[in-house]
Amino acid sequence: MQRRIPCTIMRGGTSKGVFFKQADLPMDIERQDRIILAAFGSPDPYGRQIDGLGGATSTTSKVAIIGLRAGEPNTIDYTFGQVSITRALVDRKGNCGNLSSAVGPYAIDEGMVQVAEPETAVRVYNTNTNKYIISRSSVEGGKAKFDGDYRIAGVPGAGARVSLDFDQPGGSVTGKLLPTGEPREILQTEFGALEVSIVDAANPVVFFRARDLGLGGCELPARVDSDRDLLARIENVRAAAAVKIGLARDIADATRNSPAVPKVAFVAPSAEYTMTSGVSMSVNEIDLVARIMSMGKLHSAYAVTGAICTAGAARIEGTVVHEMIAPARGNSTEVRIGHPGGSIAVNVNLTTRKGAPEYVCATVYRTARRIMDGFVYVPEALFSA
Repeated sequence: MQRRIPCTIMRGGTSKGVFFKQADLPMDIERQDRIILAAFGSPDPYGRQIDGLGGATSTTSKVAIIGLRAGEPNTIDYTFGQVSITRALVDRKGNCGNLSSAVGPYAIDEGMVQVAEPETAVRVYNTNTNKYIISRSSVEGGKAKFDGDYRIAGVPGAGARVSLDFDQPGGSVTGKLLPTGEPREILQTEFGALEVSIVDAANPVVFFRARDLGLGGCELPARVDSDRDLLARIENVRAAAAVKIGLARDIADATRNSPAVPKVAFVAPSAEYTMTSGVSMSVNEIDLVARIMSMGKLHSAYAVTGAICTAGAARIEGTVVHEMIAPARGNSTEVRIGHPGGSIAVNVNLTTRKGAPEYVCATVYRTARRIMDGFVYVPEALFSA
């Protein structure tokens, strides 16, 4: 026997995910995960998620669980899960900023919030990080507007702009903007010592200079993903940072049980390079180049939470990211990050309080689109197992 569960497939930024209402899933997290895995077709040793809704890539194997937040009017609870393709794992340790851009429009269309035209602000509480996001969407005829002229790198065509204000993004997982208390340090890995910066804003990220691993910083996914030795070294840096900030017991535990958090990125000064589209990125259009990993492979664009963290790190003196920014752009509130698919800009409000940096707010702009409504079928036994 199978049971059908209502769901919606939405694109948010450069990610795509399956949206469930909390009321349609059991409260028990282990049961939820079993149901989500079955809905996505995971684990699939062939890496295709052929028996479910998963898209067989890290950016298209994501889940959002949405509910009303008790005691807070016009506020939505949003839980994110990174669904492993080959393993029975739903990683809930962090948030996905791209998919977050679809939460407001989803809540508007589902009648979960009070709607106003021409723009509706939805207060979103991300349960993974215990942080609030203010999502602003254009509204027409009582529904979220999806057509428009705003374009983002990594998504074909244009759409209605969604504004996201990440309130107090610092310490999203570890409780501290600088989890170790230092803007940079020497990280011991199985491949030797490496100078890094570990910053936690929207999601924790460990940053290293591209040149320190023999990279130029402008590499595209095909180059990085085809080098198994390089992937192993990058994952070891990420896993060592996870252990350093207390998210894993050891390297093996980090790789197995916390593959999505922390994230790892390598950075270099602004440079001209050819994007995946074949078009050239001008050195004057960006403030630095950066590449971020996603579940063991190079992200085809850039994670929004990673961009928020990167932009914040760029404004913290002493980090390896800060040293990539040209002095002429050092005081700008906007940080423009060049990635494989183009660029992403983050407006940063970062101040100093009691001698320490404080990340007040980060603003990014995305587009989103509702793709499908329907039912997914999963084994009935999963609800009682």
